[in-house]
Amino acid sequence: MTDSWATSEAAPPSAFGADLHLELHGSGLRAGLTDALREAVRTGRLVPGTRLPSSRSLAADLGVARNTVADAYAELVAEGWLTAQQGSGTRVARRAEPRRAVPTAPAAPAVPRPARHRPTYGLLPGSPDLAEFPRTQWLTAARRALTAAPHDAFGYGDTLGRVELRTALAGYLARARGVYAEPERVVICSGFHHGLTLMAQVLRARRVRAVAVESYGLDIYRDLLTGAGLRIPPLYVDEYGARTEDLARLRGVGAVLMTPAHQYPTGVALRPDRRAAAVDWARATGGLILEDDYDGEFRYDRQPVGALQGLDPERVVYFGTASKSLAPGLRLGWMVLPEELVPEILAAKGHTDYMSSALEQLTLAEFIASGAYDRHVRSMRLRYRRRRDQLVAALARRAPGVQVTGMAAGLQAVLELPRGTEHSVVEAAARQGLAVSGMTQFRHETADSGRRLPEQDALVVNYAAPSDSAWAGALDALCRVMP
Repeated sequence: MTDSWATSEAAPPSAFGADLHLELHGSGLRAGLTDALREAVRTGRLVPGTRLPSSRSLAADLGVARNTVADAYAELVAEGWLTAQQGSGTRVARRAEPRRAVPTAPAAPAVPRPARHRPTYGLLPGSPDLAEFPRTQWLTAARRALTAAPHDAFGYGDTLGRVELRTALAGYLARARGVYAEPERVVICSGFHHGLTLMAQVLRARRVRAVAVESYGLDIYRDLLTGAGLRIPPLYVDEYGARTEDLARLRGVGAVLMTPAHQYPTGVALRPDRRAAAVDWARATGGLILEDDYDGEFRYDRQPVGALQGLDPERVVYFGTASKSLAPGLRLGWMVLPEELVPEILAAKGHTDYMSSALEQLTLAEFIASGAYDRHVRSMRLRYRRRRDQLVAALARRAPGVQVTGMAAGLQAVLELPRGTEHSVVEAAARQGLAVSGMTQFRHETADSGRRLPEQDALVVNYAAPSDSAWAGALDALCRVMP
């Protein structure tokens, strides 16, 4: 027999009420329902002010007579647990606060904890100015993308990522970064960390045992590689970038992780002959270059340095993200792969994360295709250059002994300090409510030869991160702690 509401276009009565989970106990339905509601209020599952389902909706959900629910409501109203007003429905009474358990033994004396002070200003590297995220333009792109989205966009989709975004990225990367990128070689991921995780799985499956890393970089990525069972011999960095000529002397290395356009965190660009040496090594050994182009769009005092991938698309894996150009919270990144690696990366991706959000992908595709991405990058490039120039001018005036380097591109600069002063300057900054990073935290601590890396006392200062309202205060605090 079919329920009468199921054959009608009108929704069933239970569709108009809020969902409410109740477990009825006891022999009587009315008593069981009353007890269950009372207990839900007493324990705080139903907080004061919560509107309960109508008697008709709850009766339909529980499979009981409507009068049973109405009688239970009436009893709890009389007891003060619920209130009922015409037009407002039945609600949990405001005075019906949940009872708290009384401890059976005296509580131990509280041990005072040291106060944790949140920095007033932050110049830590790794983030753009989040206050300048283009909310209006992004919302416009999202509306257009959602309106035009095909029905299959709401399914599981292609493991490669939405073709709309892969196509938009292929065009943009070829135009702006000199990357050879066919849509079929582009794989969408949830940022660089996700992409490198997938790459580490593929390298291990290929029986690679070591990945060379630059002697200065983020420890989170070194830890990721070692966690995947890979050794990470350091490739030393000097004023011309990573010493790629040393790759041939590193035994058992099957790949190298690099930031050639703007070394992180020193800020130097890889010299042309060293770029060529890296590609020659990859061709001769069958190795791979993992290129992290983390802030390639932002350059100020020099011509843009194109991606290394353009020199040999079959030996370089190119990584890019929206984290620095837009915001890390979008969790959108991309890999441009050698053709032979595509099925291996897709196999690894299928085991860990099938795809990124299709709606975010479609929005970014529209954002790029409409020209909004280029306009935003140009606008932020001017803003960040002004910040950088203000930093240099303030230090020249108030701390003339501090040399600023690594500032031709990117979002941060290196402030070189007298030897042995880095730790004290970082501590002094913390007392001023200023969060800064010392160069020490980026240094690779070991080398295969047993030699320690040459130490450099410096601060890595992200002049892009503070909002406009916080920038002047952050800059003043920084100048005050300079030796």
